[in-house]
Amino acid sequence: MSKVARIPGYQSKNPKQNRGIIGDREIRFKCSLQNVILDVLRGRPGWTEVPGPNSQVPAAQQGTRPSNQQTSGLTQTGNQSRPSLQSLPPIPRNSDGDWDFYWCDREWLHQNYDTMFLHEHQKILHFRNHYELTRKNLMVKNLKRLRKQTEREQGKTEAQSFDFYPTTYELPSEYHIFVEEFKKNLGIIWIMKPAAKSQGKGIFLFRRLKDITDWKKGEYQPLSDQTRDVPETYVVQRYIENPLLIGGRKFDVRVYVLVCSYNPLKVWLYRGGFARFSNTRFSLDSIEDTYVHLTNVAVQKNAPDYDPEKGCKWSTQQLRKYLAAKHGVDKVQKMFKAIDNIIIKSLQSVQKIIINDKHCFEMYGYDVLLDDDLKPWLIEINASPSLTASGKEDYDLKFGLISDLLNVLDLENRLTGKEKRIGGWDLLWDDGPIVADDNMDCTPANGAAVSTPNSYLGCFNDRKKQLREIYLTAQSVKKS
Repeated sequence: MSKVARIPGYQSKNPKQNRGIIGDREIRFKCSLQNVILDVLRGRPGWTEVPGPNSQVPAAQQGTRPSNQQTSGLTQTGNQSRPSLQSLPPIPRNSDGDWDFYWCDREWLHQNYDTMFLHEHQKILHFRNHYELTRKNLMVKNLKRLRKQTEREQGKTEAQSFDFYPTTYELPSEYHIFVEEFKKNLGIIWIMKPAAKSQGKGIFLFRRLKDITDWKKGEYQPLSDQTRDVPETYVVQRYIENPLLIGGRKFDVRVYVLVCSYNPLKVWLYRGGFARFSNTRFSLDSIEDTYVHLTNVAVQKNAPDYDPEKGCKWSTQQLRKYLAAKHGVDKVQKMFKAIDNIIIKSLQSVQKIIINDKHCFEMYGYDVLLDDDLKPWLIEINASPSLTASGKEDYDLKFGLISDLLNVLDLENRLTGKEKRIGGWDLLWDDGPIVADDNMDCTPANGAAVSTPNSYLGCFNDRKKQLREIYLTAQSVKKS
């Protein structure tokens, strides 16, 4: 086994013995969350939870093989024979390195990554500096930088492909530049967002500069350091005043993206997702009403007439069918292709500055807003999209999402590594665009199939059937 390079983020004074690639033994996992992800991990055959600071399973139960009731046999389909777990030698417990897969939270990673030694077999959620893409101010900063570089090297026409985020400034550092822009566009609505908060916290809309006086004084959000007299970092964006409405309500679309590597860039796009609707009909008359303008579930669930079972959501498949019926298949296909562009350009904007690590992966939650011309706008990117279900349909979506993510990572080493589709995940980019090799119901009937991207956001997918097929194919390939 080759020796792991000792570089920052990889160093340890006393590295433990490398266990090697997994393939014929139980997989040990840790998880810091108590929601759908934990259900998936505990229900996956051959996976066992190990003790840890966040584990909810008593140490005495750690060697127990999990139930497979929730997996519907998917992870076993096409599986090669392996020794029974009872016949394997006992594995020492209560060791920090005694895990193969860790779904950790961001805080844990920030505190521990730089002092960890990761073995060949270990996989962990989050890249070290994922915030370069998920902090609102840094996301825009990196997009602006790549756009300027593209314009310099390829011209203004190519640079226009970055026209998918609203005019944005970071405050307080760009306050004076923002004021100049504000005075050029008197009367329009702007939206203020804390750079590093989620779930709609601290967001407000305004039309007049004096409406942000409290923020300028540092009074809008309390400071963690009371000795400072400057407010926390915000971004101010031009508000999209013409959102596409369905039933008179505003919505945005949650899109799931999996990055397995930044060098080379390898990106998967999940077909499932959902549109989150506001609980109140849209109007610009009252910009103070958060139930009108913010679609975050954390905000909408507090509305007086909120239905927790429906959750103000449509599946992406429902949304695609509706839009195609109303606006035509070709225009909707163009819209989804524009979403692909948003995903790839945003990831390329941080490709050279993310600390790439073959042990790390990231599942992003992209929030995209559609305007009344079906133009998609990137609102924000989440490094920890919520995996808490708001209802049965939401639970089924997220259970399949995580199950198939584990299938893509393939810690069991049961796939060939050349698959373009695994369950609900489609390979969108692998050091270059991936072209579809089969026709789907949601591609244009008149369309050229020659250069169709391997992207089927919102398309129907029989993931159980597809998984059975790829595992059987992979098994026969490995045997031959």
